[in-house]
Amino acid sequence: MDKEFREKIYELMAQLPEGKVTTYGDIAGMAGHANASRIVGGVAHYGPTELPWHRLVNRFGGLAAGFHGGREVQQQLLEAEGISCTNFVVDNFEERRWRPEFLEQNYRLL
Repeated sequence: MDKEFREKIYELMAQLPEGKVTTYGDIAGMAGHANASRIVGGVAHYGPTELPWHRLVNRFGGLAAGFHGGREVQQQLLEAEGISCTNFVVDNFEERRWRPEFLEQNYRLL
């Protein structure tokens, strides 16, 4: 993984608004590597702690088993922002999903 890709992931995560979630694949696509969702997960696990990694979920809205502190902690952090979860899955996932215009316009091309 190149430094530019990692920096783009950090930049995108810094923009992820409170009360929204996004997926590993969405971030990978926005960063220019649509098939690199697992790499995004690795970056998230070791990335800067000040970024809102708790807002990063799988493609079904599921919470991350590898989240620091476990899914319970991730759920608590999301619920503190008003995002409810059931059985470690974000409720109303598609409504809560952050997909900026760039992604919506270019996702079809991926």
